Amino acid sequence: MDRRIKLRHVEAFVEIARQKSLKGAGEALGLTQPAISKILKELEDILGASLMSRGRGGVELSAAGVVFLKGAEASLSALRQGFDGVTRLQKGGAGALNVGAMPSVAARVLPLASLKFRSHEPETVLKVEDGPHGFLMERLRTGALDLVVGRMGPPATMAGTSFTPLYSEQVVFVARAGHNLSGATRLEALRDQLVIYPSERAAIRPLVDRLFIAEGVGELPHRIESVSGDYGRGLTRTSEAVWIISESVVAGDIESGLLEKLPFDTGITAGPVGIMTRAEEDTSPAVQLFRTVLGEAVEALGLLV
Repeated sequence: MDRRIKLRHVEAFVEIARQKSLKGAGEALGLTQPAISKILKELEDILGASLMSRGRGGVELSAAGVVFLKGAEASLSALRQGFDGVTRLQKGGAGALNVGAMPSVAARVLPLASLKFRSHEPETVLKVEDGPHGFLMERLRTGALDLVVGRMGPPATMAGTSFTPLYSEQVVFVARAGHNLSGATRLEALRDQLVIYPSERAAIRPLVDRLFIAEGVGELPHRIESVSGDYGRGLTRTSEAVWIISESVVAGDIESGLLEKLPFDTGITAGPVGIMTRAEEDTSPAVQLFRTVLGEAVEALGLLV
């Protein structure tokens, strides 16, 4: 490797690719835009290739940039693992496992899996970060997360990762008990309804869009986009809003009678939920153990397909 390439070059390049913006990358790294532009120019001069171009939609990777990004992300991930290893030694062996949780697992599967993991690894700090699919997958690729649990996303969002399925689930439409759409079966009934719709970066968004297209229903005029469990639960319980969300998120609310599942046919939205890790990377013992306890939690909850 060319010894002129420094850590600052790799960090800056990966952050620009993640933010799709020189300004955004500079803010994330505490640098001015001219400074991060200079670092990128230095890297391109060393490699003898243009890595990025600026367009209306922000910064776009060139063919060379796409190739270099995979190695750059892997390098940063390996460095983070090295730092974590040193930290574990300094703390007498205690380490950390960074887990990304999408809404479909955060409310039901992950709590049980976490308890099982703690019973085996009481000294390992479990760090759980929730969020939409796109955000968590970016965090996984850069090494900030060791694994992500949730819905498989579109192929473009899964590049550089591997997926191990756990179970299958579908999207549901829920509302407060006794809602006026309790007997509705056609999505057309939602045209004049306040609806909590999955946000653009949510893994279930393409599936829900496809469901509405299949029924010939256009964009809903009265919609709020969110996959926040707390927000959706709070608004749905106190208003006439209908919430479109993965079934696992609201399984407990339905069972307790706090929310009611509306009788729309959502079979078309069924899809796999599983574990995502970086491809071609040796997983740590902690990651391997967490894989095991996730499987045990899924089985205990009766979610196996």
